[in-house]
Amino acid sequence: MGVAGGMKCVKFLLFFFNFIFWLCGLALIVVGILAQVALHNSFMISDPSASGAPIVLIGVGVVIFFIAFFGCCGAWKENYCMVTTFAVLLSLIIIIEIAAAITGYVFRSKLSTVVQDSLTDMIVNYKNSTDKFRETVDKLQEDLKCCGVNSSSDWRHFKPDGDSVPDSCCVNVSTNCGVRAMTDAAKVYQKGCHDVVEALLKKNIQWVIVAALVIAFLQIMGIVFACVLMRGIRSGYEVM
Repeated sequence: MGVAGGMKCVKFLLFFFNFIFWLCGLALIVVGILAQVALHNSFMISDPSASGAPIVLIGVGVVIFFIAFFGCCGAWKENYCMVTTFAVLLSLIIIIEIAAAITGYVFRSKLSTVVQDSLTDMIVNYKNSTDKFRETVDKLQEDLKCCGVNSSSDWRHFKPDGDSVPDSCCVNVSTNCGVRAMTDAAKVYQKGCHDVVEALLKKNIQWVIVAALVIAFLQIMGIVFACVLMRGIRSGYEVM
């Protein structure tokens, strides 16, 4: 009777953890989409490698979403085959997440170069691009209170006079406030956007790593409970 009660407890714990997995899968999908949008819209990062981590997050989130539902059904129905499949698939997901973590670490090491190249492209394409593109660049500089890539001097080709910057570089934004004010610290931000963007992205990556560790812990616990329940089902114990 004690064993049956213990198996029943494991059954409901596995069901509970699968519900948590389901929420985690949904969270990963949302985080992946937000990361993709932030990288390619807010920061205009065009390097294909930058899409690796967000796409993996979305993919893993979708898989976890369905595996968790599968695990819930297996636990509730006490189906040995379903619980075993759930444990195997969850183990594969952990392996994929480890690969994603390695990819994220590699990308983190080259983040500075990616940001440098992307911001440089933004400046080069600023004048000949769409209004939406220019609005995005202007919003980036206004929100982060920065100008150019490494300094305001990166805008030296913005106008023929070689001393003007976009109005979004100004401390107090107004029409034509950036004309012949490139090196005027009282009017224009002298600090470039590179360090600010890099620091912001690294901060977001750290939060993603923390979330991944929490989810990995829950997944390992789920595998443990699944194995215990599998053993109970296979031994023929009554868990109801």
